[in-house]
Amino acid sequence: MADDDTPTFAIPEPPVRRYPRRGGVEYEGQTVFSLTPADPLDDPELASLVRSVLEGDPYRYGDWFDLPMPLYLVHDDVTGDTFRVAVRDGDVEFHVLPDTEPEGLRRLYDRLVDASETTWYVDRR
Repeated sequence: MADDDTPTFAIPEPPVRRYPRRGGVEYEGQTVFSLTPADPLDDPELASLVRSVLEGDPYRYGDWFDLPMPLYLVHDDVTGDTFRVAVRDGDVEFHVLPDTEPEGLRRLYDRLVDASETTWYVDRR
């Protein structure tokens, strides 16, 4: 599905992963793609849609801690891309990680489009 309406998911500069001495991991810089459905859906409906897509091949995913919003760490077994997906305030957000490439984001976007009956608007920040 590569037509003029399909977002490219170009990543201007991937974040840099840092491991501070005190432990943990931090990211310097970020790119987030916000997907907004033209026909508004509430967060539980969006979360259900996202989970239904992630439950199919080629995805492995996990819920990210116990947060007040759905946040998943997603891995696409075909492209090898790993990124975070959040549902917040009526949007689905793709959070780019250091090794994320546009193809993995585009494939998940295409699957969301196919699984829903709405147009999606994509904004990068």
